[in-house]
Amino acid sequence: MALARADQSPQRFYSLSAQIQRERKDYYDMLERTQKGLLDVTDWLEWFLSCLLRAMQGAELTLCAVLAKANFWQRWAATPMNARQIKLLNRLLDGFEGKLTSSKWAAIAKCSPDTALRDINELVALGVLSKTPEGGRSTAYQLT
Repeated sequence: MALARADQSPQRFYSLSAQIQRERKDYYDMLERTQKGLLDVTDWLEWFLSCLLRAMQGAELTLCAVLAKANFWQRWAATPMNARQIKLLNRLLDGFEGKLTSSKWAAIAKCSPDTALRDINELVALGVLSKTPEGGRSTAYQLT
């Protein structure tokens, strides 16, 4: 509470409570050790400040991702795209796991493989996507 008041701002761009919730086992372990020991709060303060740092670092990562996504869409705002392309590009920007292939595109967008390849080729031609170095059946695509 003292740290929050020291900011002299009603807004927080990090969530300490959410971070403690993610680390609740460690939180309760540290709390119990502190209460049952010699009442030395040094270890508790070190843990708490480390938790606060992780909360701020998590907020920074989230902010960087949001800004990157906003910059991407600002850059391509004048480029006409269909709903499938927008959906898949947002999926890539949000941290798509694995490699994006035309078959994955078709499955996610619920379209035919030919439509998926057409969507992808349009974005490659515009410079939004590029092929990864692997070719043939291993052809995958990434944001440029």
